[in-house]
Amino acid sequence: MRSIKEFMKEETGLGTVEMILILVVLIGLVIIFKQEITELVNSIFKSITNKAGQII
Repeated sequence: MRSIKEFMKEETGLGTVEMILILVVLIGLVIIFKQEITELVNSIFKSITNKAGQII
């Protein structure tokens, strides 16, 4: 039971280095897949626009 209490009191979390690494990876993925992401977003917006026109 004592180990559970100690675990709950532990306040360690993500450090600065971990956050920077996560951001670098995410930015890298966005740069690598920029074209695909752009096409996907444009396709979604076109679909929304077409469906909105059908509702009215």
